[in-house]
Amino acid sequence: MWVTEAPLPPPVDPAAAQQRRPAWLVPLGVTLATSAAVTGLSYGMPDKYAATAVGLGFLAATYWVALRRDHPLPPEHYGLGLGGLLDPEPISLGRVARESSRALAWAAGLALAIFPLFWLGYLWWWKPRHAFVPGALPSLGDDVLGQLLVIALPEEAFFRGYLQTALDDAWKPRIRVLGAELGWGILVSSALFALGHFATEPHPNRLAVFFPALVFGWLRARTKGVGAGIVFHALCNLFAAYLARSYGLGR
Repeated sequence: MWVTEAPLPPPVDPAAAQQRRPAWLVPLGVTLATSAAVTGLSYGMPDKYAATAVGLGFLAATYWVALRRDHPLPPEHYGLGLGGLLDPEPISLGRVARESSRALAWAAGLALAIFPLFWLGYLWWWKPRHAFVPGALPSLGDDVLGQLLVIALPEEAFFRGYLQTALDDAWKPRIRVLGAELGWGILVSSALFALGHFATEPHPNRLAVFFPALVFGWLRARTKGVGAGIVFHALCNLFAAYLARSYGLGR
């Protein structure tokens, strides 16, 4: 009686296995791992340095998944060209100036349209007991530059630059809203953005950042970059802090 051995299975091709993997799995895994890491930093670092540590964590993750020199896609694909600052070609000051002016114009226009409504919502939600007394204006260093470089830049680069783009690559946008092509990517990235804020400070109010995140995501899709979102994100934080000071609810 002849005994035959079962044929060995064909070797697994890593490239083929990667192609069979759902395209959304990697960005979601990267986001969960990064959010867990920066949450740990926020609890482990002294309060004075926690925000800076979180921002550096998001920037490091963004560099690794989107900006490395050996990455197959250019920074511009993720909206991270920043007027050519991160492109391999020599920097054009004219292009940087044009892109910066465009980002400022978008952010200022949205602020004029949205901030009055936000003010009304702020009064409805917080119901301050004190009348409005103009608080101190934000300082250039700790407040303005801090919000731009430590908070807005890292979060927009990661969540709207890398994550929303990667999800849009996996789930192609199917609807057009005010000139921006949108899909599941903006909803999922905004939800993860809100959950990340909740993880660093477990209070239901933190989940409300889902709604401004939708605006940041719309800006990313409409302008094809993260510059306008960075400026508008910082303006939102500065305006909310100013209202808190003016109504006696903050420092």
